[in-house]
Amino acid sequence: MLKPERHARILEHVSERGSADVNELSRLLQVSGATVRRDLQYLDELNLLRRTHGGAAVGSFSLEVPVQHRAERRKPEKRAIARAAADLVPDGAVVGMTGGTTCTEIARVLAERGPITIVTNAVNIAAELVMHRDVTLVVVGGNARPESYELVGPIAEKTLADYHTDMTFLGVDGISASHGCTTHDQLEAATDRAFAASSSSTVVVADHSKIGRVTFARICPLTGVRDLVTDGASPEPELAAISAAGVRVTAV
Repeated sequence: MLKPERHARILEHVSERGSADVNELSRLLQVSGATVRRDLQYLDELNLLRRTHGGAAVGSFSLEVPVQHRAERRKPEKRAIARAAADLVPDGAVVGMTGGTTCTEIARVLAERGPITIVTNAVNIAAELVMHRDVTLVVVGGNARPESYELVGPIAEKTLADYHTDMTFLGVDGISASHGCTTHDQLEAATDRAFAASSSSTVVVADHSKIGRVTFARICPLTGVRDLVTDGASPEPELAAISAAGVRVTAV
């Protein structure tokens, strides 16, 4: 297991449970206790968790795993989701795209297919697309969130109000039949709502770890979502409930 993936697993595990000890993490990651201690020290220095005697606990400011630590997690699933999601995009469409690792994979697929217009608030996606000749790129301004590489806030919302997209791909931290689409940050949630409001249709892309999950800030109810594209490991009962709410579900 590569170090970035190991760090992402630690952060996810600790954030889900509130704390974890070294022996527990060593078994989970199948590495030595010494390796776990070095990882915990590194993550503590980045203020991503709080090092404790014998383990680690969640930090005081956020449970959100930064995007750079999520990039290697579930990559095959995200690539499969991206291919299926890209198939929904008609030729020459104008596509809105929020941040997140799955949306990044979609951007790569669409850029290779071209020509296409992409409107995004994710600076990492913009950096990848800017050199593609077949991509007309529009970058939405705003306040930068280091956790997600997204530009959010009133500037982003005002800009999006002046655009119309044929389809928006929405990355979420959670989607459930009971609470709809949610994310960790309230400013990001408001910007995501603006993306959805400016689009003819909204497609949520989320791997199985997001299905049935609820996080802090609500983006929109399921009535605002046309499609959900996820992977085959997603819990069937939750997918059935989401489908019953009127969302077209594709599991790949």
